[in-house]
Amino acid sequence: MSAFTHFRPAALTFLRGLKRHNSKPWFEANRPTYEHEVLGPLKLLAEELDVRFAKLAPEFVAPPKRALFRIHRDVRFSKDKSPYKVHAALWVFHRDAGRGVGRDAHGGAGFYFHLEPGASLVAGGFWMPPRPLLTTLREQLIEHQRTFERLMKATTFTRRFGALTDDEPGVRLSRVPRGFAPEHPAAHWLRFNSFTASRALSDRDVTSPTLVDTIMKDYAALLPLVRWLNAALGFPAATHR
Repeated sequence: MSAFTHFRPAALTFLRGLKRHNSKPWFEANRPTYEHEVLGPLKLLAEELDVRFAKLAPEFVAPPKRALFRIHRDVRFSKDKSPYKVHAALWVFHRDAGRGVGRDAHGGAGFYFHLEPGASLVAGGFWMPPRPLLTTLREQLIEHQRTFERLMKATTFTRRFGALTDDEPGVRLSRVPRGFAPEHPAAHWLRFNSFTASRALSDRDVTSPTLVDTIMKDYAALLPLVRWLNAALGFPAATHR
């Protein structure tokens, strides 16, 4: 394959099989299928997104060697010792912030693609920022509440994503965090520990030749949120690479 268009149904078939037989012997026996149907196309997708973001938002990059998440699970502190993730994913990140994602990472906001049978999705934002960065975002929310709320109410955002994701464990507090007034006008936003939005993709979506066009529309709708978060953390937008 020389250019990405879509994932073939065989990619989803492989991931379903991996979910049923999550073991090293099974994976190694089916490694050629993984590399041809999942890993190879995912690298090509990253390359295509890297090219398209050069025009949409040049500060975001997706070099395949850094954009793809490993399929191996970190089982050191988990009761579940299954060695492999049952999905494939990539991350488009701000070139100045770095690739880091998660509670202990110091990367900025970016864009996510997740491939999983019956559970694929696109997303964007900053998932579970470390405490210092979360505090900075909350301070910026207080100072620029109206601007942030305009982004959240924008038609292009609400039609595709509805609102910020708040149905995952730990992403939103039951009350305003310590140090902020419970009655503050921005109290609703201050309760968030994570600032992301996502939209589900069907199996038909990810196997469609229009997949890249579809998810780029999603990323364009997420861009104002992602850029606001990055600007709040000192990672500016760019006009060229």
